[in-house]
Amino acid sequence: MAAKDELGRRGEVLAVAHLEEEGLDGVGRNWRCRLGEIDVIARDGGQLVFVEVKTRSSVAFGTPLDAITLGKLARLRRLAAAWCAENRANCDRIRIDAIGIVVPNWGPVQIDHLKNVS
Repeated sequence: MAAKDELGRRGEVLAVAHLEEEGLDGVGRNWRCRLGEIDVIARDGGQLVFVEVKTRSSVAFGTPLDAITLGKLARLRRLAAAWCAENRANCDRIRIDAIGIVVPNWGPVQIDHLKNVS
């Protein structure tokens, strides 16, 4: 597995642990369809939360959250709608969050969780 893929998987594990610490319940991970992929799906009370996770080893080229563009957010909204249609889930209340994780070679991991980014 490429180092980049390994870093991404580690970031998703850290993101799920963070969400669980915040009291969210996991629904799914790495859901794919022809439009793309949703990294994490969770439930926060009666609200479904679709989470984009970006992980980097440093901020030398910007923070992980800098990689989440308006175009990416639009695609996440389309992906959330596709997930709801495929799973016939009650999607009256949804939220899209972004989690940026920096996993440096030394020092503590940094987790930034932005709620309701779109």
